[in-house]
Amino acid sequence: MNLKTISQFSHEYPAFPVGGIRWQIFNQDKNGLKESGAIVRIGRKVLIDPDKFFSWIKKQQDKEPFNEINEI
Repeated sequence: MNLKTISQFSHEYPAFPVGGIRWQIFNQDKNGLKESGAIVRIGRKVLIDPDKFFSWIKKQQDKEPFNEINEI
């Protein structure tokens, strides 16, 4: 298992800024990230499993885009 801190992950993959990753982690119960197993917590430390994270990203592409008009 190749775990990275949020900063390490963002540095290695600059398309994912720290703030964006933190937002996804904050909303992990709603966006399916929690179920993906990509986020590992050890005490207060939050680590990312890149393989599982990118698998979760791939699954997001398969979902229908959110459309506010349909939600009203």
